[in-house]
Amino acid sequence: MKKILSVLTLMMALLMLLGSYPIFAKAYTSYTYSIDGAPVVSPDAYTPDRVVNSAAMGLPDTLKEPSDMVVDDDGNVYIVDTSANCIYMLDKFYKFVTSFGQTFQNDQGVMDALNAPKGMFITEETDEEGNSATFYYVADTQNARVVIFTCEHDKDGNRVLNEEGKPDIKIDRVILAPDSDIMDKKAVYMPVAIAVDKTGNMYVVSSTTTEGVIVLAPDGSFKGFLGAQKVYIDAKTLLKRSFMTPEQRAKQLNNVPVEYNNITIDDENFVYVTSANPQYSAQQQESIKGKTSDYSSVKKLNSSGDDVMVRGGFFGPGGEVNIITASNNETDITGPSEIIDVALGDEGTWSILDKKRSKVYTYDSYGRLLHVFGDIGDALGNIKAAESLIYQGDKLLILDKTNLSFTVYERTEYGNILINALRNDNNRDYDLAQKDWKEILKRNGNFDAAYVGIGMGLYREGKWSEAMEYFKYAYDTENYSNAFQEYRKQWVSKYIIVIPIVVIAVVFGLSKLFGWANKVNKAGILKKGKRKMHEEVLYAFHLFGHPFDGFWDLKHEKRGSVRGATFWVLLAVAAFTYQAVGQAYLFNPTGLTSSVVVQAVSILMPLFLWVAANWCLTTLMDGEGSLKDIYIACGYSLAPLPFFVIPSVISTHFFSLNESGIVTLLVSMGWIWVALLLISGMMVTHGYSLFKNFLTCIMTIVGMAFIMFIGLLFTGLIQKIVGFVSSIVTELSYRM
Repeated sequence: MKKILSVLTLMMALLMLLGSYPIFAKAYTSYTYSIDGAPVVSPDAYTPDRVVNSAAMGLPDTLKEPSDMVVDDDGNVYIVDTSANCIYMLDKFYKFVTSFGQTFQNDQGVMDALNAPKGMFITEETDEEGNSATFYYVADTQNARVVIFTCEHDKDGNRVLNEEGKPDIKIDRVILAPDSDIMDKKAVYMPVAIAVDKTGNMYVVSSTTTEGVIVLAPDGSFKGFLGAQKVYIDAKTLLKRSFMTPEQRAKQLNNVPVEYNNITIDDENFVYVTSANPQYSAQQQESIKGKTSDYSSVKKLNSSGDDVMVRGGFFGPGGEVNIITASNNETDITGPSEIIDVALGDEGTWSILDKKRSKVYTYDSYGRLLHVFGDIGDALGNIKAAESLIYQGDKLLILDKTNLSFTVYERTEYGNILINALRNDNNRDYDLAQKDWKEILKRNGNFDAAYVGIGMGLYREGKWSEAMEYFKYAYDTENYSNAFQEYRKQWVSKYIIVIPIVVIAVVFGLSKLFGWANKVNKAGILKKGKRKMHEEVLYAFHLFGHPFDGFWDLKHEKRGSVRGATFWVLLAVAAFTYQAVGQAYLFNPTGLTSSVVVQAVSILMPLFLWVAANWCLTTLMDGEGSLKDIYIACGYSLAPLPFFVIPSVISTHFFSLNESGIVTLLVSMGWIWVALLLISGMMVTHGYSLFKNFLTCIMTIVGMAFIMFIGLLFTGLIQKIVGFVSSIVTELSYRM
């Protein structure tokens, strides 16, 4: 009996231990994205180390409403507590040092205090005499001002201490709300975040300002706005606005919030800003997929306010790519990311924080996604309500507003190798960088930046062909194109004699083909009776240069036939099928293909719709062409397409991205020629004037749309009838 009790006790202890395990275990998966937007599991670049709450910090009072967190050059951590109206200073080991902002004597000699501060920025400044100090810029939100505190340094660069042995942080000056004629007088100034450049200019984000970032001079004077967001108005709203008075339009436009929510600045004075606006969620997601700037949730602004962010990955920076738009499951998170903070890391890396998912997205200086981690929850590493993130050396700290704490994430071996690879690339130690990238691939074979890094190393060594292979693995068409150009130069110099031989052979073959076609067509002028298949097919060559005469003879002299027209239709289908499967990597990097059936439908459906719609219209408009005549004219009109499409596909194997316009031009020329032949053919076939033919062609296009509508309506009706009959049969079978 004792043994049984011992076994049961042991089992209960194990169950209790397993039940508590998720509290200590990392409960999220790190990942990146493939080119099709699917998450790809990645090794952890950061792992959670510990959670630091008020007790662990040793704060004199519990955190009430932490809203921002910053780190100074010495690794000290500062937490802005909005409800407590103060700033808590912690040392680099997260132990309480001091607090400031609750009460202070302002620059007017009056006792003052912060009122619901939201954001903070720290700079280290040295004057002309060599005296240095730390400056703390606080966004004093409810007081509508920026308060600047300072702590002087001694000769050794250490902060001067007060009588209590704590940093002697004093008020420096107060920057009141800016006053300018170009600012909206009705707008309420509410600074929530601030950044300061090396010259002392302040960049203030106001939660109610829609004109962009407010730029203030060191003395607090207004300098202007930076990077105003683009306003999106849909077609429905535009239509409504056309019937509104000027006062109504102005009122409606003011209801479109496009303000930023956070800001930081790098060593080169580029300003990073974030925004999260539910009204622009669709546009925000489109900016990620299309790698565009207009509605992006994160931007990198230069001094002119232009977004200079490089978006070099599969998708633009901005958060989650593979989102759920709607779900009946309450635990599912729907919609785009809600980006609320941005932090700058080592070697040009930077991270953004998604409040909706409590996830961190990290990118390199080229805008390529390096890794994603984090989730919502109580397990170690998860965040209940993410509010702010900041780098502390090789650590990453995330502030949890709900749990009133922050989590410390340590960089892993994989993360260190990744940073070393970027550092070696930035320092142009390409040999060392290649070793690092290869080490990364050993741990993560799906990491595209590593393939690009190795490819760049091979490119610099002049190994163009090998570099192209690595760029191909990463779907990096731009660098692949550059390597291809060098490889092409090498190939041309080696086989220079082959090129003129091939060109001469192609020109000779085409001249023989056109000469033979011309000879056959001349012989067919006086020929009577039934014509051979090759004579009917080759007659298309006569139409190329003589459309009006050609289509007249095509109808009245029976120079063509249904089988001849069908030949050119099928050849056009074959040409586009070849285009779908035969393009070079640069022009089809994802390797997408389509079957003959798909290409046949894409050609035959519009062709038959045109023939049917045109015949229906011209029957009522005194057209002379029959249904057969219209089909034959349309079929022969497609004859130029293969002579442009096939060469364009072949040329993709010899052209780089810089010359892609030539490929597009070839296909466009083919379609233009087809359009001209089609218009000419309809005009001659029906015996119309130019104006009447043009009007008929426009009406034919409308008729095609009408036929498609009727077809879809009829198909839907048939489906409903089939479903109704099926349900009756099912019901009868159960009753019988």
